[in-house]
Amino acid sequence: MKICIYGAGAIGGYLAFALAEAGVDVSIVARGGHLEAIRQNGLRLRNGDQDRTVKLIATDEPERLGPQHYVIITLKAHSVPAVAERVTTLFNEQTAVVTAVNGLPWWYFYRHGGPLENTRLESVDPNGVQWRLFGPERAIGCVVYPAAEVEQPGVVRVIDGDRFALGEPSGESSERMLGLADALKAGGLKAPVKSRIRDDIWIKLWGNLSFNPVSALTTATLEEICRFSETRAVIRAMMVEARAVGEAIGVRFAIDVDKRIAGGEAVGAHKTSMLQDLERGRPMEIDALVSVVQEIARKVDIPTPIIDAVLGLIKLRAIKAGAYP
Repeated sequence: MKICIYGAGAIGGYLAFALAEAGVDVSIVARGGHLEAIRQNGLRLRNGDQDRTVKLIATDEPERLGPQHYVIITLKAHSVPAVAERVTTLFNEQTAVVTAVNGLPWWYFYRHGGPLENTRLESVDPNGVQWRLFGPERAIGCVVYPAAEVEQPGVVRVIDGDRFALGEPSGESSERMLGLADALKAGGLKAPVKSRIRDDIWIKLWGNLSFNPVSALTTATLEEICRFSETRAVIRAMMVEARAVGEAIGVRFAIDVDKRIAGGEAVGAHKTSMLQDLERGRPMEIDALVSVVQEIARKVDIPTPIIDAVLGLIKLRAIKAGAYP
């Protein structure tokens, strides 16, 4: 089995390490100092008491790697269209593309079965680049639950979690998905197979949609924005609107709004990824986390006034910071 991790930062590095431990022929596409450190010293993973290093193929030229059984994309969503053509150099007819990316995936309405069947989402796939170049039939969904960081070039530290939920857009338990799940489990990860992966995607999106922009706008931690009554009210209103949008396209929410907010509060004094990106001057994941919900809301005629207001504010904040791609 050959697997390429495209975008081997913190989460990609964690996956690559686990797959290498499982004996998979795994390679990574990375760049900069992180790539050079992995080439010279291997990929080091720090996870609790574990501190180990694996050697693997690392490159910034995917064209040299040849066809893969799976390409796991761990880039931020807005970065993928620009490299889509290079990703296709890793394909043969059987290659699966695993979207381990925050937000709603570009293939969302493929084999959805509803009135929006095969609808392209402009906010996450401008001009349908991924739909056209990858082909939705290659897609396997993946919801990433762990928190990890690149502690220094070549070194990934796992903060919490080991679960990567997998699901086919059709809901079937395919051989290719089960094979990937087995490989991840062999590397010490949890890889539950979901027949309704979109439900899991929305539960995670629910938090990202609201916690991230509110945190970035206020420069406050998760704990602070959930405990301060006014920001908690904004977060709750955004989640209520998003739930209406999700339910309109068939999503089943297994928990209620207040329980989801309580889960965010329990994380504690943590800066969201959007706030971290703002502070570091990096492009912010606004479209895949927020704009896409507004886009779908327009298609199903669901009003989202609070989401709209927060989206406008965070877009301008990001533009002023040079962090809106």
